[in-house]
Amino acid sequence: MTSRLLQRSLGSPDYDGIRQALRDDTSTPVISVRGLEVRVAVLPLFTHDGRQAVRVSSTEPLTHVLVGVDSASGSDVTLLVPEVDAPRVLTLECRDDAGVVGSARITVTPQRKWHVFVVHHSHLDIGYTDPQGTVLRHHLDYLDAALRLAEETASWPDDARFRWTVESSMPALKWLDARPKDMVDSFAALARAGAIEVTALPFQLHTEACSTEELHRQLRFTAQLERRFGFSTRSAMHTDVPGAVVGLVDALSAAGVRYLAAAHNWAGRSVPYLHGGDKLTRPFRWRAPSGNEILVWFTDTPHGMAYMEGNTVGLTDSYDLADDLLPRYLSALATRGYPYGPGTFGWQGPDAPKEPYELDVLHLRVQGAHADNAGPSIVPATIARRWNEQWAYPRLRSAVNSDFFEFVEERYHDRLAVHEGDWTDWWADGLGSGARPLGYVRRAQSALRVAETLHTLAGVDATEQVDEAYDKVALFNEHTWGAANPWEDAEEAGDSGGLQWTRKSSGAYAAQDDAADLLHAGVRRFGAALSESGGEGGALASFAVFNPATRARTDVVRAFLPRDVVGVEVPIALVDARTGRTLPHHEEFVDPDDWPTRPIGRHIHAVVPDVSGFSYVRVDVVPGESQAPEPVELDLDGVIENEFYRVAYDVREGYLSSIFDKRAGRELVNGDAAAGFGQYVYDQYATAPHFNHLSGHVGAHDRTLLGDRAIGTHATIKEVRRTAVGEKLVVELRGKGVDWIRTTVELHYGVPRLDLTYQLAKQGTPAKEAVFLAFPFAAGPPTAWELTGGVGGPGVPRVPGSAEYMLPIRHWIAFEDPELTVAWATLEAPLVQLGTIHMPYAPFPPTLDQEDGTVYSWALNNIWDTNFPAQQQGETTFRYAVGSESGAQGRRLGAAVAAGLTEPFVGALITDSPASEETYVSVDHPDVLVTSLGWDGVRLQSLAAEPVEVRVSRPGHETAEVTLPACGVAIVRGTRQ
Repeated sequence: MTSRLLQRSLGSPDYDGIRQALRDDTSTPVISVRGLEVRVAVLPLFTHDGRQAVRVSSTEPLTHVLVGVDSASGSDVTLLVPEVDAPRVLTLECRDDAGVVGSARITVTPQRKWHVFVVHHSHLDIGYTDPQGTVLRHHLDYLDAALRLAEETASWPDDARFRWTVESSMPALKWLDARPKDMVDSFAALARAGAIEVTALPFQLHTEACSTEELHRQLRFTAQLERRFGFSTRSAMHTDVPGAVVGLVDALSAAGVRYLAAAHNWAGRSVPYLHGGDKLTRPFRWRAPSGNEILVWFTDTPHGMAYMEGNTVGLTDSYDLADDLLPRYLSALATRGYPYGPGTFGWQGPDAPKEPYELDVLHLRVQGAHADNAGPSIVPATIARRWNEQWAYPRLRSAVNSDFFEFVEERYHDRLAVHEGDWTDWWADGLGSGARPLGYVRRAQSALRVAETLHTLAGVDATEQVDEAYDKVALFNEHTWGAANPWEDAEEAGDSGGLQWTRKSSGAYAAQDDAADLLHAGVRRFGAALSESGGEGGALASFAVFNPATRARTDVVRAFLPRDVVGVEVPIALVDARTGRTLPHHEEFVDPDDWPTRPIGRHIHAVVPDVSGFSYVRVDVVPGESQAPEPVELDLDGVIENEFYRVAYDVREGYLSSIFDKRAGRELVNGDAAAGFGQYVYDQYATAPHFNHLSGHVGAHDRTLLGDRAIGTHATIKEVRRTAVGEKLVVELRGKGVDWIRTTVELHYGVPRLDLTYQLAKQGTPAKEAVFLAFPFAAGPPTAWELTGGVGGPGVPRVPGSAEYMLPIRHWIAFEDPELTVAWATLEAPLVQLGTIHMPYAPFPPTLDQEDGTVYSWALNNIWDTNFPAQQQGETTFRYAVGSESGAQGRRLGAAVAAGLTEPFVGALITDSPASEETYVSVDHPDVLVTSLGWDGVRLQSLAAEPVEVRVSRPGHETAEVTLPACGVAIVRGTRQ
């Protein structure tokens, strides 16, 4: 016999256990004699002739009699009483062959008359249950089946007809391109008739990993579907991922989408109901700072049932099971905070006080089987058909997603709560589990904006290629980052972790390559277009130094001068064509003996002053009197400086001990902080690897599970040098979890910014670990930070229940006080913890005292035990920047400092002499950014917390006056010359 010690899972109840708990929680024991128990449940079930139901269950078969009303025999019976509009007390007698076993007084109470919209879909995990290609082919097969089932049930009563919601549109788009015309026509007709709905998101995204432009581009197909097939996209589904950026509201609104159904799978990893989630009523109106809003439904449980709600109550199994469980579920919704108690799906934390659900209409998701990537089934429609024949209420409707929202909007819109701001993701820590490919993706996001701008300025429409590259970026940001058991390496099913991560990460590298290719081509085309427009000059060669950011700035440009353009033996000087002044420069020769596989020539570094936004400045290469000076080796005392900052590195401690702002006369580093500035912090946790969903079973109420904390040690200064453009310090350290850590600190002359680069030679390990880089500022708490499609801050609203202990940002955080504003920016690593480091297990207690001015960059981790990579290794780079300015507005300084990382100057080689400078677009409001120039127009984004008026000027175009809503985006049409 099998020992009862062997359980099917680590304490999580299976469906039988969950369902029995629901039965127990929604019924009352009324008789208990000699081992016999009788329980009663008054349920929201109404017959067509005006009676309501009382369910009676007993541990052995009996005859159950509601005296004077109804009776039935068995262990589980339904007794019917005339509908009541006030509590009515009746007598229940339970009898066996010998007579009355027991009796009790029961109270029949008025019940709600529910409308239940059963939304049948398949949750798309691109991977997880099988390798990615296999999963996608299955989803195309599901659409074949959905088409057949819709046609098969076309003559059924309207509420019971099979309807299918395509949760993620990518399979539908692939299907429409891969099926015969007659099938496509049938699909389009069913979509127009409301039997099939294609929702807006192409797949389920970690939206906080997306850039704003990426998010908008991923919805571009909605207009294409309407043009090609005549059906609109009215709603979106956001499944599994527990959170969404505020920019999603604007992106969906711009695509004409008004509704969002979210199903957050907490999986025991998060505690939204301890952070205001118990106050988040549903449905609700989610409003962005712009004023755009969408109507949101979300599955409401802190215990992880998410998109399996309908399956849990039997709607995939059988009519009898649904008849038993669905009324109990509705009763629980109406009478208690959450329908399921603690322990469901693993989380053993406290239950939450919450008001019962107040409406009489429910959105109930169902899948064809109890699994992700499950196909369509006729069972839910069959149950709805029989149900509506049997019962007047609840009324079941086999529905598409938007059916529910239209019903709610018509009846309840004005009484729904409005919530604003970011809906911060509790799963965002997973972004740290693939740090290297994520870094490549974030670099690609920046490069694509610049590449498209340069192509547009060169008169080339690169929209299609840019869209395709963004699609690859977004596929990496899709929420399934690996197999169910990512540490395995099988060829199919949920153990195919090696295959799945290979494909996933290769997509990130391909996206970065595509972006780099497009930028490479854009620079050449831009240079060629300028060369064609210019005349002959006396220079050996020239560069057009282009500033792809919005604001004028002084910054370093790095450009390549090929040997076949100017021989490497020829001394050169760089001249600013605007002023005739010589620009100091530094050269790095590509020696063919060292690099025979790379182009031969000189990498030139120069600081170009005062380049306006979206402008170029011509820099001429002219004969020089002597070769460029070699770098000067400085004392190994760990100090470098420019006009703006003096930076000191403490070799003994292994971090920056000082960043002194010379203009403000102020130290930027908090020397009393727990961690040093830029210090490497390595945490290892005392939890075991290679257990599926282990973190859903682990609670951390103190630091007990923090098995080890270590810092970088044995710092050695490898290089301190001065060139014509600035000073640089390179330090190497040793540390746990890595072979080595290399820190590069750079200051450029004339540039009010400190650049920091960290390279880690990461060792692979399945042990649960995290790497942080600490940045303790001598400042108060942050005042603003960049989000996808918005700006966050301590006074900025967030949707109740948003994650508290970590924050995924785009690129910058700002600190402001009356004397000085400081900005910190990151390129590759989006995750931060503010003020302290928290344990990565619910309820996420802090491990250090709070320090308001400290930013911990959560560079990487492998705390996930399913879905994300089980370990990571290899050389990985993280870049940061720091800037400060007296009296600056935090949002503006944040954007300016981040531009040095995300929008570096571009040097395009030109062969003739066009104008010494040219501005292509400018805006007259300091809070409005031009994010890119595309073939469709000038793309704008506002950082302002209020609506602003902005004038957009372009040579050869009429000045456009645009009203931008708070943190809003817009396109000024008419880019083409």
